[in-house]
Amino acid sequence: MSEISSPDPPVQLLPLGTASLARELPPAPVGTLFALGRFGGIRVAPTSGTTVLFGRNEPDVHVCVGPDDLGVSRRHGAFSHDGDRWLLHNLGRRPLRLPGSQLVLTGESRPLPTAYTPIFIRTAPGRQHLLETRVGGQDTARPERWQLSPREHLVLVVLGQRYLRHEAFPQPLTWDTVAAELDELQPGEGWTAEEAARAVAGVRERRPRSGAGTGPDHDLIVELLRSASIVPRDLDLLA
Repeated sequence: MSEISSPDPPVQLLPLGTASLARELPPAPVGTLFALGRFGGIRVAPTSGTTVLFGRNEPDVHVCVGPDDLGVSRRHGAFSHDGDRWLLHNLGRRPLRLPGSQLVLTGESRPLPTAYTPIFIRTAPGRQHLLETRVGGQDTARPERWQLSPREHLVLVVLGQRYLRHEAFPQPLTWDTVAAELDELQPGEGWTAEEAARAVAGVRERRPRSGAGTGPDHDLIVELLRSASIVPRDLDLLA
């Protein structure tokens, strides 16, 4: 007599070491919600009535965000499924910021698209927390990721940090600003505007047919984002 398999629980932990939801996901039914913080994440079946919580008080939430930051509420937000789609709810004291600098204020709700959506909680100047979400759909193949050295990767994250924060109408930082930030991150390395620009030029030279090789810095950063070669989680490098 064959065993009867029990159904998967509606909420499952993501494997340890899951780096970013901006990249490929494991196979899952359409409508599955993935949510990932710095300390781990979950996948949730698209079941009517399901609610999952996020915030700083780890025992009371499904995804922990900012556990050492009192600016993040104990239960800062929730996702619920209404039988048709996932909804994001702000239960906390501070706004949730979505791509394009859209704000979900306290008590407000917003539907989540069938896509990758980073959510930012800003608690102080220069301090914010990232919660990555993604609702699974019929994804097409992602372009091949660009091979970047650690040095190139760092420079591009600094250069494109406004894009990684999904600000409205982002622009690359100036090379003088890039060099100043790199010098703070790596004092004694002798960073200059020319040295930082040279590192990015080396990336363009290796991919002359990508469409970004002869374009402005904006086009290059957009291409790196599309291929998930740089992702919002990389902002941790700037902490």
